[in-house]
Amino acid sequence: MLKFLYALFIISISIPGSLSEIKNTRIVYDSRPMIMFERFGFTESGKVAISIEDLSWRSKHQKTEFNPSSLGFFLARDVTFSRIQNESQNTEKFCVLSSRYVKLIFKLENLVANTKSINGSITIDDPDEYNLLLGNCQPEFEVSMNVITEMYNLRVGGQKDYLPAGQTHLPKLFFFFFIIYVCFFALWLLVCIKQRQTVDKIHLIMAALLIVKALKMICASEDKMYVSKTGTPHGWDVPFYIFGFFKGIMLFTVIILIGTGWSFLKPYLQDREKKVLMTVIPLQVLENIANVVISETGPATKDWMAWNQMFLLIDVICCCAVFFPIIWSIKNLREASKTDGKAARNLEKLTLFKQFYIVVVGYLYFTRIVVTAIGAIVNYRYEWVVNVCAEGASLAFYVFIFYNFQPREKNPYLVIDDVEESVAGQILEEDDSFEL
Repeated sequence: MLKFLYALFIISISIPGSLSEIKNTRIVYDSRPMIMFERFGFTESGKVAISIEDLSWRSKHQKTEFNPSSLGFFLARDVTFSRIQNESQNTEKFCVLSSRYVKLIFKLENLVANTKSINGSITIDDPDEYNLLLGNCQPEFEVSMNVITEMYNLRVGGQKDYLPAGQTHLPKLFFFFFIIYVCFFALWLLVCIKQRQTVDKIHLIMAALLIVKALKMICASEDKMYVSKTGTPHGWDVPFYIFGFFKGIMLFTVIILIGTGWSFLKPYLQDREKKVLMTVIPLQVLENIANVVISETGPATKDWMAWNQMFLLIDVICCCAVFFPIIWSIKNLREASKTDGKAARNLEKLTLFKQFYIVVVGYLYFTRIVVTAIGAIVNYRYEWVVNVCAEGASLAFYVFIFYNFQPREKNPYLVIDDVEESVAGQILEEDDSFEL
């Protein structure tokens, strides 16, 4: 059982947690042997301060006596959990609080009689990325408490910085991307004005996507800045979640609408394409709800792991769903090329949609898998590199779809000579790369 708990815990800490700030967490009659609160990257001047209020406990066995020294807070690195597991297998009556691989903050044996509160702190003399946990070596007891955690590093002037060592550059980084998306929107607006005769509804939706993405970036910048200085986001997390919610819905909507050829190949959506939209949009709503719960509650909540699993599952479903409209469009163009006598034009559209399919696959694969792998490899002090990779990939993806599907003058009297038409027809007959 202990082996299973450690394996489950390793999985849980591999998933990004909430913002590292001043946290107020309520534990309600929980008997888990280990409860993780948050992860933080410390520098040479890092510090952890913990305050416990309204402490109470109850036993599953009435005759069992509670030992305060069996409950306490400690710090542990990711790499130490396998060592702790091995140590538990070779030690009789093992208690994680006594392990040589943990950095103990305090035990509840310091609890003053007739009081329900206790404070403790520790200064980090060995800088690294640590997980803050509550250890319960008497799992037959369920404990309740209100836990206030404060984790920070000290800047040169002695000012507290509540962001982990690897996130200190994020306020400036997100503001930089905000400027880029504002300029991107201005450029897109100029293109739409210049080609206003060919602007369609899809181009307006794409403009709205840029606005929402820019607003999300500025809110992320302000959120991180206030967390860094004060430990709390001062309400900036609310608009961040709101704009993140609309950005997610609009991004998947744009991918689906472009993938179906709406406003590019045809002016309407078929029933099956409407069903994809009506499936993805509610799923995006659930995904964003799960994201808010994950970010605001933290791993100390019992259902935190379930919300993580739901978030990942919904994200995978949405990513898979957006491929169907693109495949349908490629298949329809392939079939039309054999009957409508417009091989050259169909070849151009087929090539574009094939490129679009490959770019969507690459974008989703990179942001969901490669970025996670980079986060697992990179040193905790360079955690901001993960954000650079993710936002850089998103920007490159936006540039591709906005450039290739921008409003253009369409000349219905475009003359295609017989040689060009014949060559295109031959390519469509022989090239099987358009078969998906």
